[in-house]
Amino acid sequence: MQGSEGDLVRRLLPAWQAVVLATILAVAAIVLPSVAFAADTPAAAGSSDAIFIAELGLLLLVGRLMGEAAQRLGQPAVMGQLVGGLLLGPSVLGLMWPAAQHALFPVAVVQKNMLGAVSELGILMLLLLTGMETDLQLVNRVGRAAITVSLAGVAIPFACGFTLGELLPADLLPKPEARLVTAIFLGTALSISSVKIVAMVVRDMNFMRRDLGQIIVASAILEDTIGWVIIAIAFGLASAGTIDLWSLARAVVGTALFMAASFTIGRRIVFNLIRWTNDYFESEFAVITVILLIMIGMALITDAIGVKDVLGAFVAGILIGESPILTKHIDGQLRGLITALFMPVFFCTAGLSADLTILKNPQLALLTLGLILIASVGKFTGAFIGGTIGGLSRAESLALGCGMNARGSTEVIVATIGLSMSVLSQNLFTLIVTMAVITTLAMPPMLRWSLRRLPLNKKEQIRLKREELDAKGFVVNLERLLLATDDSANGKFASRLAGVIAGSGGKPTTILELNSGNGKKKPTKNGNGSRGAAAEAKDNGSDGPEHDVKSAKQRRSKRTRTKKSPARSKSSNDRSRLRPARPSRRKPAKATIF
Repeated sequence: MQGSEGDLVRRLLPAWQAVVLATILAVAAIVLPSVAFAADTPAAAGSSDAIFIAELGLLLLVGRLMGEAAQRLGQPAVMGQLVGGLLLGPSVLGLMWPAAQHALFPVAVVQKNMLGAVSELGILMLLLLTGMETDLQLVNRVGRAAITVSLAGVAIPFACGFTLGELLPADLLPKPEARLVTAIFLGTALSISSVKIVAMVVRDMNFMRRDLGQIIVASAILEDTIGWVIIAIAFGLASAGTIDLWSLARAVVGTALFMAASFTIGRRIVFNLIRWTNDYFESEFAVITVILLIMIGMALITDAIGVKDVLGAFVAGILIGESPILTKHIDGQLRGLITALFMPVFFCTAGLSADLTILKNPQLALLTLGLILIASVGKFTGAFIGGTIGGLSRAESLALGCGMNARGSTEVIVATIGLSMSVLSQNLFTLIVTMAVITTLAMPPMLRWSLRRLPLNKKEQIRLKREELDAKGFVVNLERLLLATDDSANGKFASRLAGVIAGSGGKPTTILELNSGNGKKKPTKNGNGSRGAAAEAKDNGSDGPEHDVKSAKQRRSKRTRTKKSPARSKSSNDRSRLRPARPSRRKPAKATIF
């Protein structure tokens, strides 16, 4: 037993890492409080900036280390970061060493606003990332089961949370006269699930390609989307200050119009903006800048129509994630920025805002247990009933109920927004964060236990083997096609082949029409001009939003002037650009696919 415990400790934190960590924390404990105390003296004009930088550094350090420890224990990294914030806040450090905690994180308004601004931006960035990870096509593939699970999984917990909000003591409400808004918000908070954590466990169990795994993730996606729409409406009512028919109609109609415009006109605008930036900008990380501008623009639109800006950031992430120009490399760059900076800072800051010392009050401790019980039973019951209606077996519905009970990062984001808008009181915020931590930590082992009891059926085995064979091919790893072709037989064959490849996977395709050796198109047998290979490829399915057909005449411009010579493709800084090649005496190739 002692040997196994020693192996676990060595796996979590090797000896040399423990020495480095202890040294860093000792220096931080000595230096940071002295810097913070110096801020109180009038002579220290720039000390507030130093404290802010020190706070960021400490949050990054503790968040990264606690997130790493949580991952090695099989738990989500965000839960480790949230626990790190609890350790630095009034729950632990403030209880053991109040002077140091107040020195590290002063209660001065200016100091709190500086950290709050980073946290607010972090919320938008996290929702952008959540939207990018939302796969609506998976929902379409799964169909009926995901819809029934998500509807029942939202309706029943929402009713439980709404009822609880109506029965809460008045001293727990920030505005007793606006109890209805708090009840709507609490019902929504209990009804959503964390897509990121659910997908992580399903992926770790190698269930992402299984039918049930896809239903679980698709149901979490739908619940998350429905939840953010309801939250946007609730915040619209809270912002109005009064609850009347006009405020409700404005929030509902404004949200509906925004969603409709985003998934019609907005999708085309987002695709074209990313494509245009990718093709014509030469500066580094230009696509990342445009993505952030799209997020900010849509967040401002939702704020202007009277709902919370978080809905705009979430929908922007969905549209950006669907863009075929968004390569894995660009996605990795944006994801790295969010997970390395904003995620640990935000979740540690959320932990700082929670004060677990209030649980010493027996009434609040009992209320916390009741909140956890209501949230868990409501979510499990809703998912189980939805799975049964959707045609799943009892064992599969049981796994669904276990998987949907993780609130995780989504719940913390919702609670933080509610606290900032005075929809939640400080005590109620702490209760919700406690519920989110406990339900999230309990979900992974429960879901792993339930998934192990589900064997593969014969039909699913055949499908998985076929997908495994398909994954070994090169087609699934293609991100974009470049087709250089003409009107010859080889060119038409190449265009049809490219059309099949691009059309099946929705891959963006650039078609470059080449002339014959004398600079003229080859005539057809009847002497008339042919439609050309570009039309052949278009007819075969490669006519998506990023389908780019360029003739020789269209390619002549001041920037890319050439004399009847084929063009070549050059990639730089994640761009697919067409640049002129040097004139060649050789006859151009018939067709080339890259």
